[in-house]
Amino acid sequence: MTGIKSEGLLQSRLPVRELARACVGACARAAAELGARRAGLAEVPAVRVDDGAIATAFVSERHLLINGRAPVNFAPLSRFWRTADGWVRTHANYPHHRERLIAVMGPPDTLEAAFAERSALEVEDAVCAAGGLAVALRTPEEWAAHEQAVELAKRPLVERERLDSAPARVLAPIDRAPLLPAAGLRVLDLTRVIAGPVATRTLALLGADVLRVDSPRLPELPDQHADTDFGKRSATLDLAGGRRTFEDLLSTADVVVTGYRPGALDRFRLSPEALAERRPGIIVAQLSAWGAYGPWRARRGFDSLVQVATGIAAVEGSVERPGALPAQALDHGTGYLLAAEVLRAVREQTEEGGSRFVRLALARTAAWLMNDIAAEPREDGPYGGPDAWLSEVDSGVGRLRYALSPVSFAGGPVDWARPPGPWGTDPARWV
Repeated sequence: MTGIKSEGLLQSRLPVRELARACVGACARAAAELGARRAGLAEVPAVRVDDGAIATAFVSERHLLINGRAPVNFAPLSRFWRTADGWVRTHANYPHHRERLIAVMGPPDTLEAAFAERSALEVEDAVCAAGGLAVALRTPEEWAAHEQAVELAKRPLVERERLDSAPARVLAPIDRAPLLPAAGLRVLDLTRVIAGPVATRTLALLGADVLRVDSPRLPELPDQHADTDFGKRSATLDLAGGRRTFEDLLSTADVVVTGYRPGALDRFRLSPEALAERRPGIIVAQLSAWGAYGPWRARRGFDSLVQVATGIAAVEGSVERPGALPAQALDHGTGYLLAAEVLRAVREQTEEGGSRFVRLALARTAAWLMNDIAAEPREDGPYGGPDAWLSEVDSGVGRLRYALSPVSFAGGPVDWARPPGPWGTDPARWV
């Protein structure tokens, strides 16, 4: 592996740059290894890890321009609020989350006073009980003593499971130029926001046919879709009324990636076990904010909120004035790790068979950042800005300026085969 480091990138008190390098490097290695196997190469292609490319991609939403317009990444009510005894951070980018926050705390013009009258934990409990999103600021020590953190500490960063004894996967050989290790794989993308879409966006870069499927009742934010759905197609499907369509998609799918709260899709028979029963040999990749265990397993969450709960915000700022990481690094990093694990599972299936299940959680990635990543000695060179890792393209949603993928290996792709189209406008079927 070769690496290029640059000064002034992803600067923070915690080793964010090391986390970013590790996640992207793991993904690139997994891609190169699978590509070598499928193309019959004698050696695994060299992997390139470039700090400039990584730092640009980890804030891809900030570099995005749509017809020259920069998107708004956080709505006005997605912010820190001072409470009677500390701080709370809310997330209200989606209209339904905004409505739930207002239903509990009152109209927007009275929120400052309403938060100031209540304790942070009281706000957290009340808003979460209503299906909204608010998290009290905790120190690392307070989080470590929390039952959810205790449960997370019992699990590895990446959970892996073999679900059955399905026959070994047989993959067709692939061309070497460009080397697309995921070519021919069909990926059902049931994810939202950043982490899951980053994972499936990466699989699309590497040649997979990725079909994102959303509920027609929960539209994605248009700017977010424009950033994270490169290389994919986007369809809407009511899982309750469109069971036959979904089962048709599943019958020839190779990978299912889910990004909803653990158990939220089980009523549609989308648990890993139920999917493997109907589609032996499937790979199920599951992502959540807080993990599939502990008292917070059913809570909604986003990167910014996980930073606040786990003590990251206190470390990056203080308990008097909380801060934030220089990027939504938990989202982006976990996304690249998830893509790496899917590629690894595909390679293992060619050797050993079996349906596979992999699971990651933003809060577990946060624990890795806080406790297990050592800062590297840095021999930095000058950073000339992000221009080298940005590109432009015309698309169905307008002229886009966007960040290129940082996943790089010799002979591999350098850009997506297609830009994103309008959300939900593709048919719910495989090409």
